Amino acid sequence: MTALSVVSQHAESRPLPMAPRVAVLIPCYNEAAAIEQVVRGFRASLPHADIYVYDNNSRDDTQEVARKAGAIVRVERRQGKGNVVRRMFADIDSDVYVLADGDATYDASAAPEMIARLIEEENDMVVACRVHAAADAYRRGHQFGNAVLTGFVAWLFGKSFTDILSGYRVFSRRFVKSFPALSKGFETETELTVHALELRMPVAEMETPYGARPPGSVSKLSTYSDGLRILRLILALYKHERPLLFFAVIAFVLAVVSLGLAAPVIIEWSRTGLVPRFPTAILATGIMILACLSLTAGMVLETVTRGRQELKRLMYLQVAPFQRGAEA
Repeated sequence: MTALSVVSQHAESRPLPMAPRVAVLIPCYNEAAAIEQVVRGFRASLPHADIYVYDNNSRDDTQEVARKAGAIVRVERRQGKGNVVRRMFADIDSDVYVLADGDATYDASAAPEMIARLIEEENDMVVACRVHAAADAYRRGHQFGNAVLTGFVAWLFGKSFTDILSGYRVFSRRFVKSFPALSKGFETETELTVHALELRMPVAEMETPYGARPPGSVSKLSTYSDGLRILRLILALYKHERPLLFFAVIAFVLAVVSLGLAAPVIIEWSRTGLVPRFPTAILATGIMILACLSLTAGMVLETVTRGRQELKRLMYLQVAPFQRGAEA
């Protein structure tokens, strides 16, 4: 594709100095009621972009509706949004990637402004921070869960985002081609966020409207089960990315338990010279050994993690950034 001219009311005041190739990526599962509106919305705001709809085993007419609306339709058989994102990032070659859900809740007209911020500020990811007007657009349970998980990620990895679960994002080619995409389901947004934080990528957030689903479109989210999956992923990522601190906390807890058990034994020995509680002494010694092993494992894994981070950074740097003054 040659240079793309982005025309939108959001971008009129901030024209792009050089137009990139843009790919709109829309993962879908049973979204026949909404996908036409989504495709037409992005076609109107990004008229020269390639719009890809990846169907994830839909049982309705999602594929046919998307194809009639003008999208390039492809299929990913492995169930789960994370699997679809992995496939899209591997298959599509572009300069800028717009990722959005197929449920018509995100504002397609905001895409040009998000792309402008990505390029002009030389970011690797711009996240659409959801602002809702209707109560049924963003349920309170989801708002609360998002706030808790966002705060947890900020506490563990550093504060950079206010809406880590937003599915509406714009990425640079560097981000997409260096992202390992290991998650399988809806926790992929968390993995995207942590990947950016760990590599210290330049990122930004932008408030965008968040609306209700159109009639006939049903949410696939499960507030509690999906929330627990995301929480488990955050803890797993923390163990992988901060192993020394993770295992040091475990070592500290074990050491405190060991000392608590050993204290009466030590006091008795200092008074009488006898150790009458051999099982307690043995248990305390075993727990302290586990504490030392945990700390040692953390130190070893910290070295491994450092090597992994350096390798990921090198992979990131191997992808050339978009040059605004060059030919697309």
